[in-house]
Amino acid sequence: MANHLAISDVARVFGLRTSAIRYYEQIGILPPAMRKNGRRRYDKSVLFRLEVVQRARESGFTLEEIRELFFGFQPATPPPKRWHKLSERKIAELRIRMKQLKLMETLLKQIQGCRCNALEECGEKLLSKRTKERIHARFD
Repeated sequence: MANHLAISDVARVFGLRTSAIRYYEQIGILPPAMRKNGRRRYDKSVLFRLEVVQRARESGFTLEEIRELFFGFQPATPPPKRWHKLSERKIAELRIRMKQLKLMETLLKQIQGCRCNALEECGEKLLSKRTKERIHARFD
């Protein structure tokens, strides 16, 4: 039985809680573990699957996207095609998020220059600016 790992051993390799391993199994990302005396025992290949899961998580993929990586393609689809398709979509999402973050940074820097005496005054000035921006956007 030395070739099989306890759930705690698998979790330790990846710095995960055992509940995460059980959850991955529950949602189908990991295959069901075999049982010995009621305890989960994992084949070493689960480490390879979990490494893919962890890399995908570190790359920003959601669990649903990871399920798509494993199960959302025809079985014969090679890994490079799977990664490419999902990565292209994730990169597009990241570009949108980066634009949003840059806008947030700009707005925060602008608001740091606040000279108002009351928040209502801030609101009045911000609303006036928003209205002007919308008017200009219509004519651009």
